[in-house]
Amino acid sequence: MKNSKYSEKVLRDPVHGDVIIRKPDELDIVDTEEFQRLRGIKQLGTASLVYPCALHTRFDHSLGTLFVTDKIIRSMERLNGGRVATEEEESLVRLAALIHDVSHIPYGHTLEDERHIFERHDDPARFAWFLNQGEMADKLRSMKISLEIEKLLNKTHENKFLSEIISGSICADLLDYLARDSYFCGISHKYDERILRYFRTENGIFYIDCQKDGIIRDDVLSEVINLLRLRYFMSERVYFHHAKTASGAMISKAVETAMKNGMKKQELFPLTDEGLLTMLELKYGHIKSIRSLTYGIKTRRLYKRCYILTKKIGLKRQEELITDYHINKQKRDEAESYLTKKLHIQEGDLIIYCPGSNMSLKEANVMVKTDRNAPKKLSSLNIPEIKALEEKHKDLWKFYVFMAPYLSDRIKQISRACEDFFKEANHLASLQSGQSFFEF
Repeated sequence: MKNSKYSEKVLRDPVHGDVIIRKPDELDIVDTEEFQRLRGIKQLGTASLVYPCALHTRFDHSLGTLFVTDKIIRSMERLNGGRVATEEEESLVRLAALIHDVSHIPYGHTLEDERHIFERHDDPARFAWFLNQGEMADKLRSMKISLEIEKLLNKTHENKFLSEIISGSICADLLDYLARDSYFCGISHKYDERILRYFRTENGIFYIDCQKDGIIRDDVLSEVINLLRLRYFMSERVYFHHAKTASGAMISKAVETAMKNGMKKQELFPLTDEGLLTMLELKYGHIKSIRSLTYGIKTRRLYKRCYILTKKIGLKRQEELITDYHINKQKRDEAESYLTKKLHIQEGDLIIYCPGSNMSLKEANVMVKTDRNAPKKLSSLNIPEIKALEEKHKDLWKFYVFMAPYLSDRIKQISRACEDFFKEANHLASLQSGQSFFEF
């Protein structure tokens, strides 16, 4: 779409400052119904129940990802002495950065990654659904770039580094959400934007240049490690906070119950966070457990931890639990039903939460160059702090059973029932006593 009268649009962002919409095509995408829907999907799901100002959205984050993408490309061009991609490719990457989260559903990471009800938002089939129907799809078709955008988002584009700029190990997506999440959660930890100067591409590999004239640059490498520290810190304090996890489990249980009563996955695609809660109340509010769960979310009457298992149970047992209660939705449902009946409590008053095995610190897989040889994975450098951060991140894995708050006076009875069923002693008391994972 050509428009000789178009002038750049400047949007003010509290994290990055001015975000510039350079072309009319970009503004056309921002103005579509599908992109505007992202205003109603909070970036951190239920984290605002823990950090009250964590109300930023996928809309804000998408604009921020565009900003960081642009900075990375401009930096690479300056250091390369010219373009690292064609003008057409740069336009595609900018649009893909804007669009990269359009397939998110309300509370998406909770429903997809944590409770494992649906496939991930970046599954090719989900992207295809969002990019091939509706107002945004019409805009992309009119620009004749639908297929190229899908390739970039699905990481099948012939120039692989273009996709890596948006969604690699350390990328524009990560660099925006770490800065944005910490800002809106009121957390002072930050990374130095100076790191944006050191992104390079070589033989199609997107990497961070941590050397000069074949000699390692400790200042650049330390800043990369600082990013991993920040990623771990945010995981510990925010992403896996127990109250966020409990509230996410409540929403997941409500959605799962609605699915059993006729709700289709596609019904969530056009919804916002508030829209989902409203639909659950209006369409499925006659089901007592759904009514109680949505009321609990709206009034912050959150479920309580009554049973916890940590990695102390050993890798083999952890893998068994993940297979049985993360991957196998039916077995998880049967376990919840069994415990509910055994304890003579209401359906939905007990929720099993078992995260998957993907607790690795993927940022450690970023490609770095530390000498004149080809770039290699950061994790391959055998740096003790990297190894320690990777292990600490894996240690964030916790298996929970949550109970409705009115059951608090029965916690010992519920704990014993869980211990009998799962054949593992409850780790909750050890955690509440202040002992670290390594102490108990």
